[in-house]
Amino acid sequence: MSNLNDEACFVCFCRSGYEPDLAAECEYHLATRNGYGYAKYEKGSGCIAFYTPTPALMPKLKELVFARQKLSFLTTLSFHDASDRITPILEFLHSLNSMEFGNVIVEHADNEQAKTLAKFCKKFTVPLRAALRKNVLQTRVQQDDKSWLHVIFDSFDGCRLCFSTANDRSPYAQGILRLKFPASAPSRSTLKLEEALHVFFNKESEKRLFNENMSAVDLGACPGGWTYQLVKRNMRVEAIDNGDIATTLMDTGLVMHAKADGFTYRPVSGHVDWLVCDMIENPYRVAELVAQWIQQGWAKASIFNLKLPMKRRFETVKEILSALRNKMRDKSGTIIEAKHLYHDRDEITVLVLPMGDFDESTQNCIKKM
Repeated sequence: MSNLNDEACFVCFCRSGYEPDLAAECEYHLATRNGYGYAKYEKGSGCIAFYTPTPALMPKLKELVFARQKLSFLTTLSFHDASDRITPILEFLHSLNSMEFGNVIVEHADNEQAKTLAKFCKKFTVPLRAALRKNVLQTRVQQDDKSWLHVIFDSFDGCRLCFSTANDRSPYAQGILRLKFPASAPSRSTLKLEEALHVFFNKESEKRLFNENMSAVDLGACPGGWTYQLVKRNMRVEAIDNGDIATTLMDTGLVMHAKADGFTYRPVSGHVDWLVCDMIENPYRVAELVAQWIQQGWAKASIFNLKLPMKRRFETVKEILSALRNKMRDKSGTIIEAKHLYHDRDEITVLVLPMGDFDESTQNCIKKM
């Protein structure tokens, strides 16, 4: 796969500036599995190249908090003729004598310098797909169960060829789910929860877990960005914040607003299905609060954001997630996932979902996520 001392190389995308955190996370996961590896990257590039002689021990994308995409590296190509970039790609793929890819994505890392390539990547995709299909290197229709080819342009003069495997990739270019801001939403923070619902759940499980039969408490709700997503799904919401909630949300009749301290508030009926929280507070304190709500039965499950410090970001995340898993040991089948989402900034979004607190049919649905 790589020509570097028999070491496998993985290319992982992340938010610009978070390359050291992603590198440390990959190293940590491998170390816990008696493997090892090292990363190469440029600060601010939005991606890392991670080398390991133990590729089978490499964590899956779902396990990596700071990775948006995870790809297996094939080769680097330089283009000496700018009028024909397709032929070198075809020649290399034919030399592999390998697979028919289920899709091809032409992309670039998410950094300021590479953004100049965006229009080119989009335009280049169409003729490349046509050439791949003509040469029986890509299926006629997209097939998600096959490996996908990823062509990453770092400049107009060269690219990296990589591939992704089924059930271990993001289906989006750059690993970024781009969402349109709803004109009726009271704040852009609504996109954080909307993205989280897409990332953590499939369509069936989302409908099962977020609907008119569900209730929620939204801590730090003002002006109602996260409440908006819940109300959109016809959920009853207790919005807790000393600030005001958008009138449009209050007019739905689904929202009860309380000006109270998010750390001392308790649900009116004694319990709700979901606790959501986007408070600008110490991340350790927020995680402790969420654990308390679930342990005490005040909420069945939670989605919340943790604001990250400028330093020790990966170490902070590792400590908090480890503590959460310890606290949830008595909760049957608890799923704990965390992701640095595209619409997050210096924060991560966390899901805590104890399956045992839901009925059997819902549990079966969750298992398919």
